[in-house]
Amino acid sequence: AGGRGTRLPVGSLAVGDRFVVRPGEKIATDGTVLEGTSAVDASMLTGESVPVDVAPGDRVTGATVNAGGRLVVEADRVGGDTQLARMARLVEDAQNGKAEVQRLADRISAVFVPVVILVALGTFGVWLGVTGDTVAAFTAAVAVLIIACPCALGLATPTALMVGTGRGAQLGILIKGPEVLESTRRVDTVVLDKTGTVTTGRMTLQEVYAAPGEDEKQVLRLVGALEHASEHPVARAVAEGAEERVGTLPPAEHFENVPGRGVRGRVDGHEVAAGRLWDDLPGELATARFKAEQEGRTAVVAGWDGRPRAVLAVADAVKETSAEAVRELRALGLTPVLLTGDNRTVAEAVAREVGIDEVVAEVLPEDKVDVIQKLRREGRTVAMVGDGVNDAAALATADLGLAMGTGTDAAIEAGDLTLVRGDLRVAADAIRLSRRTLATIKGNLVWAFGYNVAALPLAAAGLLNPMIAGAAMAFSSVFVVTNSLRLRRFR
Repeated sequence: AGGRGTRLPVGSLAVGDRFVVRPGEKIATDGTVLEGTSAVDASMLTGESVPVDVAPGDRVTGATVNAGGRLVVEADRVGGDTQLARMARLVEDAQNGKAEVQRLADRISAVFVPVVILVALGTFGVWLGVTGDTVAAFTAAVAVLIIACPCALGLATPTALMVGTGRGAQLGILIKGPEVLESTRRVDTVVLDKTGTVTTGRMTLQEVYAAPGEDEKQVLRLVGALEHASEHPVARAVAEGAEERVGTLPPAEHFENVPGRGVRGRVDGHEVAAGRLWDDLPGELATARFKAEQEGRTAVVAGWDGRPRAVLAVADAVKETSAEAVRELRALGLTPVLLTGDNRTVAEAVAREVGIDEVVAEVLPEDKVDVIQKLRREGRTVAMVGDGVNDAAALATADLGLAMGTGTDAAIEAGDLTLVRGDLRVAADAIRLSRRTLATIKGNLVWAFGYNVAALPLAAAGLLNPMIAGAAMAFSSVFVVTNSLRLRRFR
């Protein structure tokens, strides 16, 4: 009002309102930039690791982070119309559309118990008709009921599930319910989100290509000092990388941001510049820039006193454990697929590094669901590993959703399994544990059901008195519990 800013709750924003977004703040709602230039970190929604430069006239999305300068934005969509809200609805629809798997024990018991009651009545009738002895007939019928009592059948699932989920929690794996285990057995394809799952989700300085005759430490000292004055995530990656390698950086003077091109300023008496301020580069640096871009990295050209002197390659670093995790997933018989909103060059470079052959790149958040559905239509049973809001609907749509615990609440809510640590190797552990737990449940059910079926004729023939039948029935329950406890040794 009157050129002054007023703090308001987000819920009171209306279409057409103008609001200020300061550096480091989340953008309140979807809108169009009216004033200012900045870099917006949209990785939470799009999965794109490199922040997007925005200027007046560009569209921005609510819940993304303003990583650079001050922006004035005009609200285009509010409340339930925003992209974030639409994605939340996608998650809801996907969750509602997922069929619940009934517990195997319940299905067996629903048939088994009425059959046993009929067998007991039949035993009573046959004994009474053949011998005329009411006590003998009643004893045989009671023995049938006791030996067939489905205690072990009822314990088979919950005991294994309790021990399996407890062991999972110790290892940083949270299993949401018994129906999740069925999915792990059938899964043959695992779709991996790139940003924050296979990679760290944070830009880091990867390599420095200094021109012949230039000292790499001098390059890092001057360029790092200049980039230290910028709030752009790529600049921060350069500055942090320089500090790690050369120590304390000198101050930068007369710092200036050139919108969409880079930064320049004065450091130690040199006019330093970095970004995309040079079009023509000498042979070695042109080759270095091309190589960096081919590898899916962001190339920052830096120099001073009017001459380009180095190319710095910045990228979202692959987690150290990701390649090993992919090998473990392959060993479980799964085909890995890399899925990302990032550009194809970056995605293919990451895929090569970790050993993934199948890549689906440049996918909008709402299209991730379509990718999962397409894979399922091909007859595949799909597991999805993700961490962002942009992965939530896909996690809910997949046959098995594994959410990184280091990710957003929306992703964790949508997943069937939550991996508390941000280590992709835990995904392989989670599938292994789930399969082992399911195998234990099946083993318990086979034992309990088979034992009852085998003992029923003996009881009906009068070969078991009720006391022996009771002891045998108790032994079957002890066996099932002991078998379930073996899951505590899972490594």
